[in-house]
Amino acid sequence: MRNNGSEPPRIVIAGAGAVGCFVGGLLARSGLPVSFLGRRRILEGLRAEGLRLTGYDGLDVTVPPETLDLHESPQILGKADLILVCVKSAATSDMAALIADYGQDGISVISLQNGMGHADTLRSALPGYDIRPAMVPFNVVPRGQGHFHRATSGDIVIGAGPDDLDRLLSVEALPVTQSGEIEAIQWGKFLLNLNNAPNALSGLTLHQQLLSPQWRHLMAEQMEEALGVLRAHGCTIKPTTPVPVWLVPHILRLPTPLFKRIAAKMLRIDPEARTSMVYDLEAGRPTEIDALQGLVVAMGAEKSIPTPLSLSLLERIKAAEEEQASGFTSERGTD
Repeated sequence: MRNNGSEPPRIVIAGAGAVGCFVGGLLARSGLPVSFLGRRRILEGLRAEGLRLTGYDGLDVTVPPETLDLHESPQILGKADLILVCVKSAATSDMAALIADYGQDGISVISLQNGMGHADTLRSALPGYDIRPAMVPFNVVPRGQGHFHRATSGDIVIGAGPDDLDRLLSVEALPVTQSGEIEAIQWGKFLLNLNNAPNALSGLTLHQQLLSPQWRHLMAEQMEEALGVLRAHGCTIKPTTPVPVWLVPHILRLPTPLFKRIAAKMLRIDPEARTSMVYDLEAGRPTEIDALQGLVVAMGAEKSIPTPLSLSLLERIKAAEEEQASGFTSERGTD
């Protein structure tokens, strides 16, 4: 991170979506200089309404619109001492190219993204930068009019590096820690994120889905399939819950009353929470299925390990994307 030390480092949120607005909003509320780089559709709402940030734990704060520094032009990247990349997986290469064109050489860049390998993509395009992978455990739900709701529990973890960025980023309602085992932690979160697709297909909230033995068994089966692939590749996995990853499928298969008692100690969740893939499909946006089940299928193929469940979920989400996209095209055609 480059900064002359006379004033707080400027943070740029590269991708003002749900996670970017939530994290950036809490940082800005704490008094840190934060700029948001995003699409006009989202920024117009923030200019009109500001940010309202709520949570399952009772959090309810606002950041007035006049205090927000909002940008559609990537030129703002040139003023950053620290960049938090919050774009969807498929947009990582494009954002890396923008940072290479406009950013200051050698600054810190943290990937607050789902999936694996994004830090490697950033490193390839940004030699000499301090690139940090990170794990964001919680789910953020967009509720419209600048309102973003944290619906599940957990603290952000970033990779270790030359600066104590966790101290800078740890503000009220947003604890952040650093770890030298960040890739193993990311794999632990990756396994949980595999439920994004089943949740999107279920039509249920996460709470309802977790109370359904049928859906829990599906979650357990796909986790076991993915664990077999990751073990074949020698991946180290550190759980993001208090129990070992190999035990989670067994817990998911427990009778519902017993499962509820154990799960309550593992994760706090808002009754209305759904995964981000639900909202991507509803909005007609591409999902991150390629970075989740798609990665399991690809890694399985490398080791000649069949992954029928991951492949089935990948195909069903792809079909849902096409159906939603055609629906949006038809709607625009009738305007």
